[in-house]
Order: sequence, then structure tokens, then C-alpha cells
Amino acid sequence: MSRADSWWREGVIYQIYPRSFQDSNGDGVGDLGGIIRRLPYVAELGADAVWLSPIFPSPMADFGYDICDYTDIHPAFGTLADFDSLLATAHQLGLKVILDLVPNHTSDQHPWFRESREARENPKREWYLWRDPAPGGGVPNNWLSEFGGSAWEYDRRTGQYYYHAFLPAQPDLNWRSSEVRAAIYDAMRFWLRRGVDGFRVDVIWHLIKDDQFRDNPPNPDYHGSDPPSRALLPFYTADQPEVHEVIAQMRSVTEEFGARVLIGEIYLPIERLVAYYGRDLSGLHLPLNFSLLLAPWQARTIAGLIEQYETSLPPGGWPNWVLGNHDQPRVATRVGADQARIAAMLLLTLRGTPTVYYGDEIGMSEAAIAPDKIRDPVAARISGRGRDGCRTPMQWDGTSNAGFSPVEPWLPVSPNFSELNVERQRSDQDSIFNLFRRLIRLRRRTPALASGSYHPLVASGDLLLYVRQKQPDRILVALNLSGDPTAVELSSGTLAGTVAVSSAGDRDGEEVHGRLDLRGNEGAVIALAPETILP
Repeated sequence: MSRADSWWREGVIYQIYPRSFQDSNGDGVGDLGGIIRRLPYVAELGADAVWLSPIFPSPMADFGYDICDYTDIHPAFGTLADFDSLLATAHQLGLKVILDLVPNHTSDQHPWFRESREARENPKREWYLWRDPAPGGGVPNNWLSEFGGSAWEYDRRTGQYYYHAFLPAQPDLNWRSSEVRAAIYDAMRFWLRRGVDGFRVDVIWHLIKDDQFRDNPPNPDYHGSDPPSRALLPFYTADQPEVHEVIAQMRSVTEEFGARVLIGEIYLPIERLVAYYGRDLSGLHLPLNFSLLLAPWQARTIAGLIEQYETSLPPGGWPNWVLGNHDQPRVATRVGADQARIAAMLLLTLRGTPTVYYGDEIGMSEAAIAPDKIRDPVAARISGRGRDGCRTPMQWDGTSNAGFSPVEPWLPVSPNFSELNVERQRSDQDSIFNLFRRLIRLRRRTPALASGSYHPLVASGDLLLYVRQKQPDRILVALNLSGDPTAVELSSGTLAGTVAVSSAGDRDGEEVHGRLDLRGNEGAVIALAPETILP
């Protein structure tokens, strides 16, 4: 695989939630024009690709994850011409563009579903999952929606239920249908011909369901505080063996167009996640690894999951790491503002492709949303599970609405925008924004960080130590996940080198001899000298 074909291996992916990035037309909603305006910022940060959350026509029951046309642009975001302009601008800046494909379900307003529900005999009926009521009446089985309640919705016109893994307005497609597959693959080709550089595929592990529609078993580890859907194990509704055939077909579609990437959203344990690379790496290029999103922020726990992931990867499988996205609380809130810098250092120095969620590079925190401002449909269905707090507008400057829009935004701007924004951090060399920039620049010019091997070092407490190596470069990463000071010393051998990047920025260039004393919440990336002998 050539370097040009494998751009996604050494690149940094930047996720944009379009509604919240930049409003260009004064309606309070981010759009393609706003993204075009801000693409130079993404290039300045040092990212190599932008991933756009859905921008297709949609009734917005789930803010774009309910699509009613796979080959057009929602008017709130712009037009196809605007998208072509965005694509051209991105490519001129050296940025790849990745679209969010949502093939598991459509909107109930999609023409396919409207036809499907007209009559049992309609040719589109088999495009969705329709079932008769149970023998005694009621839902066909016990399958639950991820968004609460039964996953079955009754249709009075035809006397059957249809399946929806998420909202009732998001009926699931029947991926056992060859016609459904062909239709989605044609939609993929539409965008690939236009020049997009790949897809992030939504809930890809959900695509295939049990063809016998058997009841899911109860979850013995379920607790009342868990989301209602966790009451059952999704044994028959997700992660079915046949899904790998579908993914291999999707991969073949992307390969018709050369150096494109196929990324998949998969919330599964590592030992099951790695199967999505496919037999002989015929599956996803990057099955998204969310383990850092969900793990306790403790050095020994994180060291263990890194080791498990590294040893579980199939030969040739390329790792990836995620610390934030549009469905999870902000990393700066999860680990604290001080540790957000350590999280950035971890994300950008581990072996594999990192994904940065918009705003994390300036330390945006989870925003509290007043009840009358809540927009997320999940919040109305499952108490305490709303996702609005991580989707608030990007904080560009200290002016009204944080420079996002001249009018009130669709979601409120976080109250801390006047102190925490891009403009302020750009001019502060010690800001987390400039830490991101230094780390990404270091990745780009250091083969050991871009594509080198990973070697853990023995450490105790909340100190995380590992080496990235690609001859002649050797990089030691030392991260203190505690607020208490600690020391970096090798159990054997000699430590010598130069601090290439430090979390606060005040130790860059410092020479290291024998040991390095780290302050609380401090990390350092050290370019090791040739005389360093590692254990």
C-alpha cells in the first residue's frame, strides 16, 4: 500500500458537527458555507481530514440521522453546489472529506418507506423489517429500541409492526435484501464520483438482524440506572455474523474509486470489535475504537486496554483512537480541564489514527442545557441521557454567540465562551489549542509517532509510559494522570533525551538526564538520545 493510498493511517481526522460549527446565513444553524469559511482553521490546526456528521435531507427527528434522500443536501446546510465548493476548498487546503453514511435506517419520510407501508404487497415491503403481531396480539418479540421502549411500531393501515432500533421515525432497512444493498451502494458511488474521500458508517454493527426474530436474552448485569435498552443483551439484534459480508461489499465499492477510507461506528468490546477488520483485512479500514471514551481515567486501566487492543489487532490491522464525539460527554468534562491536556497527548501519540471532535482542541466542556432549550429527542425518552451538551456551538471568539452566528443559535452557547475560545487561545502559546498544534506538527515530522511501533514500559500509580519507535527515532511518552507529582525513571538502563512537547509548553527543549520529574497533571514527549538504553 503506497503512502498516498494509506493517507488515513498517518492522518488526523477532525469531526465536524455541521449544525454547530459555523452559521454563514444568519439562521442560527451551522451550514456548509460556514464550514468552508472555517476550513483554513482546520488546516491551521494540522488535521488531514474532516468528517462531517450527516448533511443529507432529513425531517431532523434525530438531527440528520434520519435521512429521506441519500443523494442530496438538506436546504438548512446548503446545496449540492455548496458541497462541491466545500470539497474543492478542502482539497485545495490538503484536507480529505469524509461523509457520514447512515445505512441502518432511513427516515419514515423516505420515499422507500412511504412505499413500503402502502400495502403488504408493495415491492418495497421487503426493504424494511415488517412482522405480524405476536399470536396473542402485541409486539412480535421483546426487542428494545436504543432510545427507550419497544423497537416495534404498529402500522394500522397494514396491520403489521415495523422494527426501529432507534426512534419510531427511523425504521430499519432490511439488509438481507439485495435491492437494499444495491440502492445504498449506488448512493455511495454518487458521492465517491463527486470526489469524497470516504465514509464513516453509522451503527454498522446493527445492520443485520436475526432472520428468525428470536427474543433477546435478559442482561444479568443490568442495573436500574442503566439505559432501558441494556435490560436485554442484543444477541439477535446486532453483531450478527452475516454483517461482515455486507461490510466487505461496502469496502469493494470504495475500492472502485482508489484511495478512499471506510470507517465504522462500533460499540463493542475489543475482542469483538477487531473482527470488523474482516477476513484478510477485507472489512473496515478503521473500526472505531471507543475504549478511551468509556474507560475510567486511570493509568493502569488505560495501559491495560491499550495492551489488549494492540495484541488483539489482526496482522496488518491499523489501530485508531477516539476521545470525543457527538454522542458522548466532552472529554474536558469527563477527565477535568487539567487532564484534558494529558488526554490530547495520549490521543496524538498512541499508535494509530486519532479522531478529534470539534472544540476538544480548545477544551470545550459539556454544557448544561436548560429544560426549555433541550433539542435532543433522546433526552425526552431517557432521563439524563441527552446529547445536547456536547453539541453546542463552536466557540470562535468572545463576541455575541461566540462568533458562531449573529442570531440566537439552535443550541445555546456555553457560558464560558468569553474566556474559552479560539481567538483567545491562538495568541496564547501555552493554550491547549497550541498544544494540539505542537503535537500534530510533531506527529507529522516524526516517523516514530506517525507510523512507528508501540512498546509499553513498566510504571506504577497513575504514570503512563510508552515508547514509539521507528529507526532511528525513539520517542518516550510520559503522562501523569494524577494531580500529584511523580518521577520518570527507568527500572534499568539510562534515560537521556530532549523534551519535544510538554503539556504546559514551558519545558519544550529541556534536556533530560537520568530522570524527569513531572508535576501533577503534566505530560512530556521526549525525543530519546542514542545513548538511552531501554529496559
